[in-house]
Amino acid sequence: MSDKRFIKPVTIRLGTNRSVTSAREAVDVLMSVHWPGERGPKHHEARDTCLKALDGYRSAAEARHAFIEAAKEAGILIDQ
Repeated sequence: MSDKRFIKPVTIRLGTNRSVTSAREAVDVLMSVHWPGERGPKHHEARDTCLKALDGYRSAAEARHAFIEAAKEAGILIDQ
């Protein structure tokens, strides 16, 4: 199973700034107890898309885009 590396890291603020570089890292962050607030529809979509990317059913680009949308929804996106 590939990590599905992102072409460009996504920087979020989760306590400190963190660069997320792959669908595997995105899943870890999305499933973390440190994810802020309620887990809305973009969060659920991102988790599903990233897991599907890891299984080969979605691309790293799709996973990255979904993760960015979830980070926006949570108000933690710094740089895309």
